[in-house]
Amino acid sequence: MPSLFGRPHNNLRISVTDRCNIRCVYCMPEQVAFLPRAQLLNFEEIERFVRVSAPMGIDKIRLTGGEPLVRRDLPILIAKLAAIPGIRDIGLTTNGLLLASAARRLRDAGLERINVSLDTLDPERFETLTRRTGVEQVIEGILAAKEAGFNPVKVNAVAIRGTTEEDVVPLALFCRRHGLELRFIEYMPLDAGHQWERAKVLFAAEILEILAREIGPLSPRPDQDPQAPALDYPYDDGGGTVGFIASVSRPFCMSCNRLRLTADGKLRNCLFALEETDVRALIRGGASDEAIARAIRESVASKWEGHEINTARFIQPERLMHSIGG
Repeated sequence: MPSLFGRPHNNLRISVTDRCNIRCVYCMPEQVAFLPRAQLLNFEEIERFVRVSAPMGIDKIRLTGGEPLVRRDLPILIAKLAAIPGIRDIGLTTNGLLLASAARRLRDAGLERINVSLDTLDPERFETLTRRTGVEQVIEGILAAKEAGFNPVKVNAVAIRGTTEEDVVPLALFCRRHGLELRFIEYMPLDAGHQWERAKVLFAAEILEILAREIGPLSPRPDQDPQAPALDYPYDDGGGTVGFIASVSRPFCMSCNRLRLTADGKLRNCLFALEETDVRALIRGGASDEAIARAIRESVASKWEGHEINTARFIQPERLMHSIGG
């Protein structure tokens, strides 16, 4: 499923809910009106969309939110998606608060990969960033995922200048100790208060320097997946790998292979897209599989060259991160 710029698209990120049990400052406001449940795609509608898109080349699925684990009976959806011919990989991104009790059921349902968002190990800073408590629950969930057989378990940390510098080394040591794969994500302009500015981005190159100085040298992986969003740097001593999603300092738009389906059934061809395709209206309006497939092809074909964060032309989308899907 190529786009205008020759990028094959095989990766579909599906938001199963806009609801979340924390309020990260870079993602959503403290007070938020969530969508009525009737507006969310049900499991059968999500399954149908994936069945239509799989023959078109979609073979990787990632379930997101909001917080996907607040969606009731999520393992049922995972099992449905895992049974679709052509789907070879299903992942999940979670904040980890509900993971400890769910990890085994997710694994048994067919989930293959799991990413846990954790920006800090410090309880006070965790509460500042998320406006909630619970860092101990997140750690418990991460270790439960390891116990359930997920390998690797990836830890995603948003890097914000003036806020998370002192978390870089503790997170890295924690991940080395427990055999986790740490990934730093440059702070992106999807915050509720539109307070993002480039000066607040803690860049990947700076984090790499901190890690090399405080822990040990790292070298870029020679066999990088050209379509992966993260650039991987294994430690030279063999003590694990750190990935960097450098959306601001090193945009990877020209190798992006992803589409996004929001919880309310809107298809987005870019995280920062300003236009959407209303898939829910098609499905609930009785559209044929061919009509849905045509809408997918048109969305991919209209994908722009890049997000333009680093230019004066950039326009922040109206949707916030929790509404788009992580």
